[in-house]
Amino acid sequence: MSPLQLLLDQGDRAALAEQLRLSWRDGLTTAVVAPQEQQMVAPLLEAALPADLGPGVVLGTGGSAGARRWCLQPLAGLQRAATATAEWLLGVGLDPGNCELLNPLPLHHISGLMPLVRAEQWRVPMRCLPPQWLRDPALLVENAPLDRKRPALVSLVPTQLQRLLEDPRALAWLRGCAVIWVGGAALPQALAEDCRREGLHLAPCYGSTETGAMVAAQLPQAFLAGQSGCGQPLAHAELQVDPSSGALQIRGESLAAALWSGEAWEPLPLQQGWWSSGDLARLDAGGLQLLGRLDGAIQSGGETVFPEQVELVLQQQLKQAGLPIESLLLLPVEDPLWGARLLALVRPAGPQDWPALERALQRLAELLPPAQRPRQWLCCEALERNAMGKWERQRWRHWLQSLP
Repeated sequence: MSPLQLLLDQGDRAALAEQLRLSWRDGLTTAVVAPQEQQMVAPLLEAALPADLGPGVVLGTGGSAGARRWCLQPLAGLQRAATATAEWLLGVGLDPGNCELLNPLPLHHISGLMPLVRAEQWRVPMRCLPPQWLRDPALLVENAPLDRKRPALVSLVPTQLQRLLEDPRALAWLRGCAVIWVGGAALPQALAEDCRREGLHLAPCYGSTETGAMVAAQLPQAFLAGQSGCGQPLAHAELQVDPSSGALQIRGESLAAALWSGEAWEPLPLQQGWWSSGDLARLDAGGLQLLGRLDGAIQSGGETVFPEQVELVLQQQLKQAGLPIESLLLLPVEDPLWGARLLALVRPAGPQDWPALERALQRLAELLPPAQRPRQWLCCEALERNAMGKWERQRWRHWLQSLP
């Protein structure tokens, strides 16, 4: 028998959750992957696992940066993270043992897996919400009515939240949720302001596959009061910023046991117990403030530019200007004078007069500092984030390179 079992996330999340429960009860470590990734994990199935691991799970990570990596998480660490989340809930006045977990995310992602771990740990129900319900609010409201006897907890990515916020039925459903954790991608300021105006109990949070998902979360009452960022660390984790690079570092009880090197499992690279995330961050009185990806920064005209931060600013300007744009992605391109410049991919909202819209976008960008202004705007009707609300930037770089 292979030391690593394989489960495919093929759509029936409730059945997959039950398979995982049985696997863990048998003390097994299981790789949970999307069907298209089955061949990618074939070498892992024959490799020796670290000793004394206990039951665990292997999940993919790093897809937004291009290269797919595989992360080995012991179940014990994930259970400690679930306990810390329970302590966080007690701090906001909720009894985790009386709550219900609503899970709209795929189980082959850490943010979709952790509701299952929490449900098992807290001995509470978990309901899987199929993706079509999130795309059709009528289906969500009809098939997932909230139980008034159990406070509802849900984890969303910003794109899901935005879609639900635009429908009155779904908005009423969101108002009934006791906590709405939002992570996976940056929360646009305009979206945050809309949620505050509607009184939604948002808890912007931060985590990764390597950290066992959430290691910091903003209190809903602090969010509603206007506090930005991802709040304070949970009880099982410590945060610091590397003074030399500005990278967020995490130390805690839910860090991954190993990463797949391509040939074998290697321990997570640590410096005195600290793992460097690759996210540029600041820690202040309000907690964790994310500033962008270190590996995404570019040097443009002698200035350091973080495309993700520029995207957030442009999104807010687009909304204020009322321009019909559904998606916006900034990619760096080489420039002989500047070193690098930004190029903007845009998906308009329905049929538009592109030349006129492009001129309006160029005028809008003139409000930005020169190094942050996109050099070129391209219409891309297929532009979209992945299921976790993240940009697969490598995919769109390939699309850009394929243009004649």
